[in-house]
Amino acid sequence: MFQNNSSDTMDLKDALDGWSSSTNAPRGGPSGPGQPNPLLWPGHPPPDPLWSGASSGGGALWPGSGGPAFPGPAAGPGPAPGRLTVPHEEELPAGVFANLLITINGSVHQHANKITVDLTTERADLAFHFNPRFNENGQQVIVRNSCVGNQWGPEERDLLGGFPFVKDKPFEMKILCTDHEFRVAVDERHLLAFQHRVRDLRSIRKLSIYNDLSLSAVRLETLR
Repeated sequence: MFQNNSSDTMDLKDALDGWSSSTNAPRGGPSGPGQPNPLLWPGHPPPDPLWSGASSGGGALWPGSGGPAFPGPAAGPGPAPGRLTVPHEEELPAGVFANLLITINGSVHQHANKITVDLTTERADLAFHFNPRFNENGQQVIVRNSCVGNQWGPEERDLLGGFPFVKDKPFEMKILCTDHEFRVAVDERHLLAFQHRVRDLRSIRKLSIYNDLSLSAVRLETLR
């Protein structure tokens, strides 16, 4: 189915460089009661909703924003809430692009060692490898990297805040794609940015989520 410890939060203006939400209605599947319309990318027709499971409840588009929230739940096509299979993959037929927002709702396993989110190109290069590790020599770290032509790039490990994931607890993670980087927030706190190493964003065709977590929902939206 197609479906970066400073102030701890990031204003929507800072995160999105002034992009505003859309009030246009989407094409495709119906919205549930109280569910706002997905946001739209300028110059493109409204997309069909891209989702698995149910939409997330509560929370703004980006931490610190006073913008629209996502009251819910409002179920869309796909498996029932809490029943997404892990490993989980989402095909991205149009690739990724500036203003794409990916929201992942899940829960960390009680005895988790690591969780992984990958964005992969059609040639099987890793454009973005996001790998929280719960016990690397006694430390909690989040490793980010790319792997292009079977060659791993330099690892990135610095965070703007603390390690956000807690064993046996739910989380909401957002990945925002801009022209220059991926920006990641967890539980309404901006966490990190990862500059693009694969420049052809449209070649990034798959989202993969795996290892020690349960997954309840994955939602893709485009901002305007």
